[in-house]
Amino acid sequence: MIGAILGDMIGSPYEFDLGNKSKEFPLFSRKSVFTDDTVMTIAVAKAFMEAGSDAADEEIHLLLKRNMRELGKAFPYAGYGGMFRCWLEDEQMDAYGSYGNGSAMRVSSVAWLFHELSDVRHAAKLSAEVTHNHPEGIKGAEATASAIFLARNGHSKQEIKDYVEEEFGYVLNRTCDEIRTTYHHVETCMETVPEALTAFLEGDSFEDVIRNAVSLGGDCDTLTAIAGSVAEGFYGVPQDLQEECYKRLPERLKATLRDFQEAVRSGQSIGKE
Repeated sequence: MIGAILGDMIGSPYEFDLGNKSKEFPLFSRKSVFTDDTVMTIAVAKAFMEAGSDAADEEIHLLLKRNMRELGKAFPYAGYGGMFRCWLEDEQMDAYGSYGNGSAMRVSSVAWLFHELSDVRHAAKLSAEVTHNHPEGIKGAEATASAIFLARNGHSKQEIKDYVEEEFGYVLNRTCDEIRTTYHHVETCMETVPEALTAFLEGDSFEDVIRNAVSLGGDCDTLTAIAGSVAEGFYGVPQDLQEECYKRLPERLKATLRDFQEAVRSGQSIGKE
């Protein structure tokens, strides 16, 4: 999950095509801040940790809504989209059929909290459908979580690519160079998740994946959050980058991130091994 948060922070200065589409840039500056991507990633993790292994789907939905709204209101200037902001503020509002990339950027924790791929996919679906209940929104979340799960369980990049293409129908045969020339700011799963996965597939380290993702441009914080979440599963995250991440988070978000990392380290994940 910290890979997604770092991707969000590192990509945030270059959102809305503000970068120069190069891999050469400072990883951190005073503009490298967390956004709604981080807030919602942590909210989803908190909801599933509170739910434990015996909660019914309806209870998980309620916990997701509660935690997402509580943290969203606690950090109101994190950069939420218009419809999502309406959802945060109106507790009677239901899911609104979104296929935006928000479902994919916030899902990473479930790939670490469950031991079976089928459970990961189900949890990803639950995390998406409280807001992003369009089939493409759900697909983006499931594909991202599946890639993370496979990455952290020792599968090769070719195996991850094959699974995502076969299960979700994403086409992953373009290179970063091919994407970069025409790519622009877009906020759908269909035009963010494949690009983020390509950045991962071409990278040779966690940092290189991050640099690939930023160099593509577009909705850079979210694209890089998705790429970073998969890269974490495959490569891990260097300690110095983890420390920098913690420095840039407020205590409330740090506390949940610590709890999550400790749960994963100690094997207190959800489901049976």
